[in-house]
Amino acid sequence: MQKVNIVWFKRDLRLQDHEPLAAAIKEGLPIILIYCFEPSLVRASQSDDRHWRFVWQSLEEMNKDLAQFDTKVHVFFQEVLPIFQHLSSNYQVQHVFSHMETGIQVTYERDRTMADFFVSQGIVWTEFQQQGVTRGRKDRENWSKDWYAFMSRPTCEPDLHMARFFTLSNNFVREIEQTPISENWKTVQPNMQKGGESVGRKYMDSFFSDRVKNYNRHISKPELSRKGCSRLSPYLAWGNLSMRQVYQAAERPKKEKFQVRNLTNFQSRLRWHCHFIQKFEMECQMEFRNVNRGFDELEKAYDEKKVNAWKEGRTGYPLVDACMRCLQETGYLNFRMRAMLVSFLTHHLWQDWRTGVDHLARLFLDFEPGIHYPQFQMQAGVTGINTVRIYNPVKQSQDHDPDGVFIKKWLPELNYVPASLIHEPWKLTSIEQDLYQVRIGFEYPAPIVELEAAARFARENIWQAQKLPAVQKEAERILSKHTVPNRWP
Repeated sequence: MQKVNIVWFKRDLRLQDHEPLAAAIKEGLPIILIYCFEPSLVRASQSDDRHWRFVWQSLEEMNKDLAQFDTKVHVFFQEVLPIFQHLSSNYQVQHVFSHMETGIQVTYERDRTMADFFVSQGIVWTEFQQQGVTRGRKDRENWSKDWYAFMSRPTCEPDLHMARFFTLSNNFVREIEQTPISENWKTVQPNMQKGGESVGRKYMDSFFSDRVKNYNRHISKPELSRKGCSRLSPYLAWGNLSMRQVYQAAERPKKEKFQVRNLTNFQSRLRWHCHFIQKFEMECQMEFRNVNRGFDELEKAYDEKKVNAWKEGRTGYPLVDACMRCLQETGYLNFRMRAMLVSFLTHHLWQDWRTGVDHLARLFLDFEPGIHYPQFQMQAGVTGINTVRIYNPVKQSQDHDPDGVFIKKWLPELNYVPASLIHEPWKLTSIEQDLYQVRIGFEYPAPIVELEAAARFARENIWQAQKLPAVQKEAERILSKHTVPNRWP
């Protein structure tokens, strides 16, 4: 049988700065490139068609670039194990190369299954570090130093001209039972960012050459941030760009003394990004449970009506609803508004964070498990080590969308309400409602809770919970594991 090596793509959908691909080329054996749309992952509660459309677009671009080398990434809609079983039955698979993935339980269990299979078949599996995140850490000693060292290393550029690519036959592919690719994934959604390495580079280039000048000023604004922020998050989440590429691309204009403060703040957020992924890598059970187990004693009764109103963008608070409807249509929202959505659910509506965590995962085009779960819990106030922030959506609206531009864009029912009144439409008189063509409680809902009372209730209960011995003991454990004394992170 033919001896081959395999490069298994996961959340690393690019051909540049790709260590697994470079290492496979260096070994010299024929290389098979594969990607699997895994039914178990597609069905996962965090998954949405928007994610797989982005992946499909990324794979299409990769294959367009690979065509000149008479090869392609072989795309399967099947679990990974049957694919590798079929490959190992037809070829002598010597070595599998991939990036390490900090994913959800579905991908973690898949990787354990694959590790056992590779051992049983005598196949070597080498996983390469991504994003400066390391596996097996017990604490954070030297983590920041190691991260900067990783970001400063030269990018690893595969020499595709030196590769010996191997293309699977049509007969081989037909022998594998799999699901057809959804036509919905192949349909472009104009309101969402498109996947692909070249598209990611365009966003990166436009940000570092011009848009970065508004980064610090617009980062908290729901509308202005759509241009003032980098918009690179989906390209990092799905690996169209590596973290190292982005970090080093930011270094170049800094050396020319261009927008140094904005670029430095942006780079600090790249480290912050990886800090949270490292945290999840070290404590992945936070996908399902409170990272601080002491908060298990804090009871929150599930209210389906409130949760559904939050999910549908019909809470009666314009900025909350506009943010949710914007996410539904575009898959993007700036950080502050994401934090406000979580705060409103878990504090004002007094719902457990788990009632909304999968919903937002589905909506975020840039869903990154390692950021999503630690951040969700931090904003929900169940870590015991972070300041609890209860965002007032009216104040956020007045501060960051004072003219109601963002609100009116996503809540057309409030289009005729003047800026001075749009932040609290429930205060409109009957005459004003007629004048501005909106009836509160009909075209637009009345507030689902009383803001100040709900915030006061949440604040008092969380503060009381933070005094619990179990919470304080867990907080000590978390600080010891995830921080270095007197330094961040």
